[in-house]
Amino acid sequence: MAGRRSLGRRFGWLWGAYAVSTAGTWLAFDAFALIAVLVLDAGPTQVSLLAAVGPAVGAAVSVPLGPWVEIRRKRPVMMAADLLRCAVLLSVPVAFALGRLGFGQLLLVSVAVAAADITFNAAAGAFLKDLLPRQDLLVANGRFEATTWTASMVGPPLGGAAIGLFGPVTTVVADAVSYLVSAFGIRAIGDAEKHAPRPGPAVTRAGDLLEGWRHILADPVLRPLFFNSLLVNSLIMAASPPLLILMVDDLRFAPWQYALAFAVPCTGGLLGSRLAPRLVTRHGRHRVLLATGALRACWPVGLAFTGPGAPGLAWVMVVEFGLITCCGVFNPVLATHRLDRTPTGRVTRTLSAWSASGKATTAAVTALWGVLAACTTARTAIAVAGALLLVTPLLLPRRDHATGAGHEPAPVAVESDGG
Repeated sequence: MAGRRSLGRRFGWLWGAYAVSTAGTWLAFDAFALIAVLVLDAGPTQVSLLAAVGPAVGAAVSVPLGPWVEIRRKRPVMMAADLLRCAVLLSVPVAFALGRLGFGQLLLVSVAVAAADITFNAAAGAFLKDLLPRQDLLVANGRFEATTWTASMVGPPLGGAAIGLFGPVTTVVADAVSYLVSAFGIRAIGDAEKHAPRPGPAVTRAGDLLEGWRHILADPVLRPLFFNSLLVNSLIMAASPPLLILMVDDLRFAPWQYALAFAVPCTGGLLGSRLAPRLVTRHGRHRVLLATGALRACWPVGLAFTGPGAPGLAWVMVVEFGLITCCGVFNPVLATHRLDRTPTGRVTRTLSAWSASGKATTAAVTALWGVLAACTTARTAIAVAGALLLVTPLLLPRRDHATGAGHEPAPVAVESDGG
């Protein structure tokens, strides 16, 4: 059986760096919230503040960095973002060891990490477009997607065990080290950028900050996909805290059962990411985006009907598996389509605008749903989010526009089943 087709040594280093840092991120999943509760005796309000304010402020901080990154080589920016995340994360165990760790430091670190995340991802998207030919972008994004779902399946259970065995800051140290290893991996790629960025003005103009949003809103395909993604992602994430309350508090599921309910369905993400190139080859990008974008909105409302015991646990797994499988197909196709429709000189600002908008919207909607759950019930909040999700397919693009500036989509390279 033929092995997996290679995309080259340089992509291998990039993929390896991404895999290491993603593993560290998921190993440290909810680490700050756990530290706030276990070490600082934080209450629900502070934990919610940490979850919402850090990413939202980080998104705002990252906005002026987009135009600055656009006119610079992307590999040094990615390395700098990795080293920054490593340094600020290491400040947490150092302060903990000295007995000086406070809630304010956790909040500042979460802001810095969120801003560095957005900057790194935007630079990495532009770097990937420059590194590979168009026909390989979907395969590459599919591999990144599969890596993400693998890490999300394995990381949180291992992280929870590590915290139990070695203490609350253990996974933060591991996450920091993963960014250091990622920086070395990106350095090993070498100078792979084909197109040197054009020199820009020394001072960022106000108009440059909005260039990413201008491009998104002016594009007839990206505009509806942008608003669809904002609503779908924020509503899915907003229903997560009420679902935790419903399962662990109301229905008395053990924490390990709650973790299992979301770890097992992540296999759907692996399946979806492998199916994406084949589906695009057979049906075309537009049909795949439309079909999986609509299907992923149909599953979450089922979580409102979660019951107790083994049947309830199995029900959550089935619903989450369906949702994650659809996302596993949709996400790499969307990422590829977005790169294809964005000129090289606007990729960083477009991805920064997209990511910053997503983080800010998710933070706001999550906070709003916390209030809704407090005023009604957790089950009601989940049901309302699911019902609103059923409307989101109306925002998907109905017409099949040519990819890019007047070009037909490039042929998609399909991976073999082996390897």
